[in-house]
Amino acid sequence: RITVEVLNGTRRQGLARVATRALRQQGIDVVFFGNADAAADSTRILVRRGDPGRGKDVVDALGKGRLRIEPDTLRRVDATVILGEDYRPKFELHP
Repeated sequence: RITVEVLNGTRRQGLARVATRALRQQGIDVVFFGNADAAADSTRILVRRGDPGRGKDVVDALGKGRLRIEPDTLRRVDATVILGEDYRPKFELHP
């Protein structure tokens, strides 16, 4: 089981919630969603702990994202998803 947090790096309201729904439908456990500290042009998946292959599973579930390894022992997630302007959800935006 993969645990992730989803952060909205855009100005589009409700994007993190929509991405959370998409990830959960793919069996990924989203334990937190909210806003990123800074704007993001492109979607990034940051592997925080565990097997880096888990990050690839998150990329596949979202259909987008650049994968980076950025260990962070203080976070209690396997990966952090930062949604960028390039992310287009399959669902309509309904916060």
